[in-house]
Amino acid sequence: MDAPTLETWQDAPHNRWAFAHVAELVPTAPIAHRPARPFDGTPRTNGLAETLPGIEERLEQSYTDALVVVRRGELVAEYYRAGITAETPHLLMSVSKSICGLTVGTLVDEGAIDVDRRIDEYVPALAGSAYGDATVQQVLNMTVDVEYDEDYRNPASHVQAQDRVAGWRPRLPGDPADTYAFLASLKGGSQHGTHFKYCSAGTDVLAWVVENVTGLRYADAVSARLWSRLGCEHDASITVDPGGFGFANGGISCTARDLARVGELMLGEGIVNGERVVSAEWVRRTRNGGDPDAANGTVFQRVHPGGAYSNQWWITGSERGDYYAVGIHGQFIWVDPSTSTVVAKFSSWPEPVTEHWNRLHAELFRDICNAGT
Repeated sequence: MDAPTLETWQDAPHNRWAFAHVAELVPTAPIAHRPARPFDGTPRTNGLAETLPGIEERLEQSYTDALVVVRRGELVAEYYRAGITAETPHLLMSVSKSICGLTVGTLVDEGAIDVDRRIDEYVPALAGSAYGDATVQQVLNMTVDVEYDEDYRNPASHVQAQDRVAGWRPRLPGDPADTYAFLASLKGGSQHGTHFKYCSAGTDVLAWVVENVTGLRYADAVSARLWSRLGCEHDASITVDPGGFGFANGGISCTARDLARVGELMLGEGIVNGERVVSAEWVRRTRNGGDPDAANGTVFQRVHPGGAYSNQWWITGSERGDYYAVGIHGQFIWVDPSTSTVVAKFSSWPEPVTEHWNRLHAELFRDICNAGT
């Protein structure tokens, strides 16, 4: 097999190697941590096999790169395919969005961001763009009326254009100089707040708000507001574009255990390792928020009827109250309050996203959460 290139690294089979070696392909910046105490527990690679027969085969068939299960704060099981270890960073794709949502939440808690204010009040450069007259909350919930094609396989789509600007694909003549210019160029209507429209660019708008409010580069803001306070064992990293802007919508890489700590923060209603990071109110608003009617007819609701999108997290609407963060090609944080369980999973699916893969993983995660309870 030829070595991955900037044109091929996101495609199978190259993604099996590339998602764990992003820094060798795209420029990155560190998201610093503070030294922390490791999780309690001594998990075995097959720690779920006794209570969930066939689990290793299911993990292999779902292109699992790493899996970590934390229950009531204890690391009870983990799995790593060949070439991946507990110290290996892996690309999060759009799980990065949920990290941005939490970072925004810490600033809302302090009154630095008002979710009912317009975006152009925080980022004047976006006045006149699709996002200028949208509120922060509408961007958080992806109910902005924006012209944006999220077709990952279409070379003419907005999402591929944004990839090129971010340095994820070879640039084409006429591409905007950086993400700031790309976001300012987006057009749309003014019917915000009525329909769910998944748009990766919205998360980068939120990151721009974070930069302007804090005076920090996005990577440094995530470190100061979130990552250094989670008890992580390793630095994370984020890909950066020619303007130095961190690719907030999909560019973070970290280890599986550290990703599980983000889920632990949510499960602990904003407290992790005894430290308050974000308010319980923000977590509750996230967990109970979103408008199911806005998401009517989406693939998401075919898997999770009555589900919604809230503060950059997916809310299943199920009786057990589980919710999750997800990125294309199979990156997940699954939070199940009913069993006090968090599951973090890295994958390298051959396709970006399908209804089948999402349904299969919802079943997998609920089986894991039920095992041993």
